[in-house]
Amino acid sequence: MTGTDPQRGAVSRRTLISVGAGVVGLAALTGAAGLAVENRVLPGRVLMHQLLGLNGPAGTVPDIAAGTMISGSFTSQARLGANTGWAVSYPPGSEPGAKLPVLVALHGYSDNHTNAFGAGHLGLDRFLAQAVKDGSRPFAIASVDGGNTYWHKRASGEDAGAMVIDEFVPLLTDRGLDTWRIALYGWSMGGYGALHLAGTLGPDRVSSVVAVSPALWHTSAEAAHIAFDGASDFDANTPFGHEAALAGIPLRIDCGTGDGFYPAVRDYVSGLKPRPSGGFTPGGHDADYWRRFAPAELAFAAAHFAS
Repeated sequence: MTGTDPQRGAVSRRTLISVGAGVVGLAALTGAAGLAVENRVLPGRVLMHQLLGLNGPAGTVPDIAAGTMISGSFTSQARLGANTGWAVSYPPGSEPGAKLPVLVALHGYSDNHTNAFGAGHLGLDRFLAQAVKDGSRPFAIASVDGGNTYWHKRASGEDAGAMVIDEFVPLLTDRGLDTWRIALYGWSMGGYGALHLAGTLGPDRVSSVVAVSPALWHTSAEAAHIAFDGASDFDANTPFGHEAALAGIPLRIDCGTGDGFYPAVRDYVSGLKPRPSGGFTPGGHDADYWRRFAPAELAFAAAHFAS
């Protein structure tokens, strides 16, 4: 267990009183950052959890060498000609060309495919290496640039979701990976994207879904302005009301109780039958939380690849 920093835990009464008044100013100061944009829901509650040290211990990336990684880029027609970077991480003991099942990792807002890997980011390649060392079935993790369009078709015509399905998955197939039934994983904007794409593809093409801290809102009025092109776009693409699209797909959803998206994610999970794996524990909307649950989430994905 990680101890609580006493200076973080000891918050003065004046600080607590000033939190509410300072929230708007803080949001303005940090508005350029992707996480600040997404964490606009209940910012006072989010800040209070941070100040009181209520977000639990930070997850750590395993101190282990990752396996082989290949990377490249392509011009995406679905993303209107955008140069689109990608990478695939293989576990130690497997090399490019191996017919492994694959987990496709979708990044969050303002991130790109590189944020899935490396000790300085989420470190999914290291978590994969540790999992296989501990006896997990080997599989590959692939990630791709989706821009900031929330993984669905936008009014501009750009469609990062179609890029994944029609361009990136075939690219993975060409490199020998078993893509008939993929696992989907995503954090924040990518957590929403994983749910959205799973509903599009269905259980015949998706072996499991892991959505960690998914960027969900109850209404279009609550949603970040960059997430949807108005109310009709929100209504067509929100997971609320479309839960049946995920029927038959093993699902895990994790979200911290100090995350700004927690209220919407909690309500979404309550409407899913059967209830998904995962749950709600102390944590914020950050890599400290995402790393903490990465081992269990990768184990979940591995367990649902066909044997």
